Amino acid sequence: MTESLDSAGKLNLAYWMRLTRTLDDALVAMWKQGRGVGGTFSGRGHEAIAVGAGYALGPDDVVAPMHRDLGCYLVRGMSPERILANQLGKEAGVTKGRDANLHGLGDLSLNIIGFVSHLPQSLPVALGAAMAFQYREEPRVALTFTGDGSSNTGLFHETLNLAAVQKAPFVLVVENNQYAYSTPLHEQMAIDDIVVRAPAHGVVGEIVDGNDVMAVYSAVAAAVARARRGDGPSLIEAKTMRMLGHAIHDGAEYVPAELLEKWQQRDPVTLWEAALVAEGALSEATLERLRGECHDEIEAAIEYAERAPLPDPATIGTGVYAT
Repeated sequence: MTESLDSAGKLNLAYWMRLTRTLDDALVAMWKQGRGVGGTFSGRGHEAIAVGAGYALGPDDVVAPMHRDLGCYLVRGMSPERILANQLGKEAGVTKGRDANLHGLGDLSLNIIGFVSHLPQSLPVALGAAMAFQYREEPRVALTFTGDGSSNTGLFHETLNLAAVQKAPFVLVVENNQYAYSTPLHEQMAIDDIVVRAPAHGVVGEIVDGNDVMAVYSAVAAAVARARRGDGPSLIEAKTMRMLGHAIHDGAEYVPAELLEKWQQRDPVTLWEAALVAEGALSEATLERLRGECHDEIEAAIEYAERAPLPDPATIGTGVYAT
């Protein structure tokens, strides 16, 4: 695993982030138009974290993303068609109509652990996978994400403690987007940086700019390499801003407008595209073509999802834990 990328790798990051943003915008628009049956969560502002972290993993590694990690699902091989079909409650969706939501996107054939919607319950699940790899002496790593609010829960600390004791091949990315639903960071904790909790548990910790995809990729790639060598777990705090509400029904009126305006100037997708143009890796013409290709790809996925059939009512008891 390298901690730097060649030109092709950098262009791949641009593609995945632009595709993520395009799909995210489509999900929000469809919900507002009444063209969906489930809830919608936007990851606008989180694209660099989801894509950068997902891109740093090896093909056999396991990831447990959450509801703002749409880019990670895409990078790991989940198609926009399946995601959109899931949102519409269709048979072609990941859950075959059982969960019309971004919560239901687990697919172990892609090494994606399904999101446990009550944060941070995905943490011990991902740690369990990491400990299984360790027990079987497999050179694999488990990575998961959580938010700033969940870093104040007992399970967050219990998971970090056990991961450190076991020296498990485990990487935790905390997406510090400054709000736990409507609670701002300064009302959640008396510290400025969540990462200070890492050394208390004997875990390597690092802060990264969550709007800089290369910074995220490099930090996660280094953490994954450490874990694969047997050097134990890492905690990476990626600082960013949630640009929309907790979910689409939440207007986020509690967020100061000037704070959103400040972070809008550091939009992770446009920042990376501008950086590639500035270094000559991407021309304006190629950038426009990239945006057009992502738009067309998502439009085709929407058409597919809307044409796809609903699940057969006779199968309602299939694939559920209780009937």
